[in-house]
Amino acid sequence: MKNNNLALEAVKAREAAYVPYSNFMVGAALLTKDGKIFYGCNIENAAYSPTICAERTAFTKAVSEGEREFSAIAVAGWAKNAKPAQAFPCGVCRQVMREFCNPNEFKVLVVTNENGDYTEHTLEELLPYSFGPESLM
Repeated sequence: MKNNNLALEAVKAREAAYVPYSNFMVGAALLTKDGKIFYGCNIENAAYSPTICAERTAFTKAVSEGEREFSAIAVAGWAKNAKPAQAFPCGVCRQVMREFCNPNEFKVLVVTNENGDYTEHTLEELLPYSFGPESLM
């Protein structure tokens, strides 16, 4: 799959966001190494702490269906009725990505507009000096 297509899938996933409190809609499209896509959106909760980000929603869905190898994720996020802007994954989402992904190989596409334009980063760039499974060995 071309990265621009993955970015457009994230823009589509954004539409399912449940954001009655912040109005900040985020969608994610997670690409497995064998070409499957898992979608996620942010889901808010009145108690705030049970809120889950789009990226973790996508990873939770994929891992719960047996997937363990991923190549990229596209993230699209901006407020309802606002001009599109970049929304980088939060620290918790970056750590979840680190659990399953090689930081030097996994790509994070941060969508910049509804047309699917994006900036591309490695997880290593977004989470330097990370703590991963091998840190426990």
